[in-house]
Amino acid sequence: MAEDVRAEMVSTVFEVVVSEGQVVAEGDTLVILESMKMEIPVLAESSGTVTSLGVNVGDVIQQGDLIAVIS
Repeated sequence: MAEDVRAEMVSTVFEVVVSEGQVVAEGDTLVILESMKMEIPVLAESSGTVTSLGVNVGDVIQQGDLIAVIS
């Protein structure tokens, strides 16, 4: 079952830590977002393989935007 990882707030993508095809464990950092001069890690909520990344460094994302898909 695929898990969509979505943005919880408006922010800028500061760093993309994983790549497509990478295996991740629950709790691993996928990307780091920046909002109001704070760095916010986005963590995997389940283990699996990153099948899709929807962001790049510097992207401004909105609440609900797709960050990654883990299956």
